[in-house]
Amino acid sequence: MKLPTDLVKMYKEIHGWVGIVSGLALFIAFYAGAITMFESPLQRWASPPTTLAPAPSLARTTELVSKVLAVHPEAAKGYEIHLFVDAANPARMSWTSARGEEAEHGGGVKHYASLAANGSVQVVDGGPSEVAQFIDVLHQQVGLPFAHEVAMPIMGAIALLYTIALVSGLVVLLPSLVSDLFALRIGKNVKRMWLDIHNVLGLFSLPFHIIMALTAVVFAFHDQFYGAQGAMFGGQERGDRGAASIAAAPPPASLSPLQLVERIERQAPGFTPEVLVYGQGRGGLPSLRVQGSDARFGLRAPTYGMAGLDPETGEITSTDYMPGMQDGWSATVTSFFALHFGNFGGNAIRWSYFLLGLAGAMLFYTGNLLWVESRRKKERKSGAVEQTRATKILGALTVGVPLGCIAGISITLAASRLMGHSATYGLHSAIYYAAFLGMTVWALVRGAARAGAELAACAALAMLAVPTSSLFVGPGWFETTSLWAVDATACSLALVLVVGARKAWQRGRHGPRDSVWASGASIRPTVSRHEIRP
Repeated sequence: MKLPTDLVKMYKEIHGWVGIVSGLALFIAFYAGAITMFESPLQRWASPPTTLAPAPSLARTTELVSKVLAVHPEAAKGYEIHLFVDAANPARMSWTSARGEEAEHGGGVKHYASLAANGSVQVVDGGPSEVAQFIDVLHQQVGLPFAHEVAMPIMGAIALLYTIALVSGLVVLLPSLVSDLFALRIGKNVKRMWLDIHNVLGLFSLPFHIIMALTAVVFAFHDQFYGAQGAMFGGQERGDRGAASIAAAPPPASLSPLQLVERIERQAPGFTPEVLVYGQGRGGLPSLRVQGSDARFGLRAPTYGMAGLDPETGEITSTDYMPGMQDGWSATVTSFFALHFGNFGGNAIRWSYFLLGLAGAMLFYTGNLLWVESRRKKERKSGAVEQTRATKILGALTVGVPLGCIAGISITLAASRLMGHSATYGLHSAIYYAAFLGMTVWALVRGAARAGAELAACAALAMLAVPTSSLFVGPGWFETTSLWAVDATACSLALVLVVGARKAWQRGRHGPRDSVWASGASIRPTVSRHEIRP
């Protein structure tokens, strides 16, 4: 396929600049997003064992709720009944003392309640680890430590740049699409190898990246889209009917949780109810919704769909978010969420999304490597022997930001295992950003070449801290599925980082001396028929 040379050159410039502007943030989004594909196993892995008595049966849940409300009337503002009890939901009943914006990112205090053997109420503050929630927010906000309202529009702008980079990259690749489609030339020309890897990753994962780019824009400007819809057509957001705010809870419903589950199963076969959420809807009337999953359909939230229920009869009254019972509009909106979350198709899709997420992070990393080295090549052609300050900074950030992200997430994961209930959301944030900023600053001080090998080794050690932390916890903390999903995956990624550290060290010592990635800084250029190694 022949395209005008000037057109290809223009799109190549666009692709390069857009990629370098958004690539570092997108690396964080994709790496953290890959980890959130297993948010539930990760939460079970990181959550310490509960000290509560075993959860009472569903038949005794009404008794539990009555006793809790008598002792803790503040729970009447809203509470949840967990139909399945595990490390992530360690009690039958829970509530949060601060709701809304304060609790959105871990600010509220979560309380869990059970019944002791003598029938008295047991309550503990703090339950499952918040590290999975922190990594999810890190993914949503592309690593930005700002308030959600500030970070999301920035993320939306980055997603739009991401879309431009996809289109321009495809145009650049079109002229050599057939000849270079399956090419992976591994040899002395390392830049050529990185370019081949970048092109293969980008082309074969293009549908996945298009989905991520478009859905990220929808998420970022979700409120604005619905605001415009309301201004044009009137009414409030359609989803409000299915997710009414829980401001104050009614007394226990006339139907017990066991009866409610039976009625839900009759009305929605195939749907597995997991949580009953009690609250108050419009006009102060009691409200109730059920959260759960159905393997046959995509879900509106990362791990669940939901439906509104009549608290008195158990009849399903709202199906906007209910998998398998939505109308055309709601199902269409949900499809955007499901495609982004990968919450359909079971573990096969989740593992595919996990690998595609890591491949996406690698795509942005290789893109930055290529751009920085191309910039250095242009400087040499213009007669500049010394690397410019901008090239040094970009090279250092290309090394420091991705490796700082990997190390920061790994260290805070290990901390969640070792510190148990002491590891709050704020502490996870502090640990991550301390590691992230420390490694980024180290890269800026040491330079890209030296820091590349040093920080890759540090990131490998940080990754190994994840399975190592499992050796220091109590005997009641192991959960086989989560142990395999988290610890074994961390060991595999640590091995990749060790290989990367070794390659970076070899590249710095034996690569061409005027490369950005050479350990000797700003040495006069050598003449080589090969491209400079990135």
